Amino acid sequence: MNSGEVVFVKSVKDGIPNRDPLNDSDARRIFGEEDGRISLSDVSIKRDIRDYVIVKYPDGGGNKFIFVREERTQEGKLLSRSSLAEKIKERSGSKAAKMQEVLTEKAFDVRTFGIVYSVKKETFKLTGPVQFGWAHSLHPVATQYVQGTVIMPSKDAKNVAEGQEAEEAGQGTIWTSYIVPFAVFAVPAVINANIAKETKMDEDDVELLLEGLWNGTKQRQARGRGLQQPLFLLHVEYKDPMFRIGYLEESIKLMPLAEDRAPNKLEEVTLDISGLTELLKNHEEMIKRVRYWADPRLSIKGSLYGVKGGGW
Repeated sequence: MNSGEVVFVKSVKDGIPNRDPLNDSDARRIFGEEDGRISLSDVSIKRDIRDYVIVKYPDGGGNKFIFVREERTQEGKLLSRSSLAEKIKERSGSKAAKMQEVLTEKAFDVRTFGIVYSVKKETFKLTGPVQFGWAHSLHPVATQYVQGTVIMPSKDAKNVAEGQEAEEAGQGTIWTSYIVPFAVFAVPAVINANIAKETKMDEDDVELLLEGLWNGTKQRQARGRGLQQPLFLLHVEYKDPMFRIGYLEESIKLMPLAEDRAPNKLEEVTLDISGLTELLKNHEEMIKRVRYWADPRLSIKGSLYGVKGGGW
């Protein structure tokens, strides 16, 4: 496999893909209120990919098990790291003596994102060859504070004759939340071929990573996370494993059609990739291959560099 970089653009409507627990579960703001942009952590992006792989390969697919996942015993207790690893070894039929070998051979997310494994019998740490940066919105975003009522009562009413207590119990529960009406994010990532040799990541893992980015964004459904849509994905592969252009996502811009307000829907934005295309052309002697995927509904300014990727 080759070292490379990834730029992924996605949108969200009526929700917040990654909330900040230190700010009343509002959107994360790395740049502050005055800047206006909101952000997504790399953890949330990798969760989308992991969850997609779990759904696509519920039996592990031979070597596509997911280590970082939630699994419980029949009694409802969460499995520990060592127990999760042992489950992968058991289900995959691995005969390896060391757990590091088991997980690098059988677990997709360990090969791709790395691992910190520390139990009594064995301790090791592997840096992931794929590193996602923080994703930032391509425009200022104002979150909205909304409120509603759950009709189902919060507790049983003991006796209607008891008056106020029964009335309050029957009123249900009031909920509050922050939402984002619409936002477009740019997600950067780098792929290091030298580190991949240590974790045993290969080209098939790269393909599943890209597929998981695109389809995992569509499949991750939760009311508070909003409706998400993949819009644009670019994968650049380099000839030299030590070479990297870097910060490709800074070469793309969003052009809102309404200059006096933030965009409210997909048809109100245009993705300007002219700067990105120019940057890639300036380094084409170092590039082995460029592939891209784009939602046909997305308006794009500038010529697309590379070849259109296949569908999943």
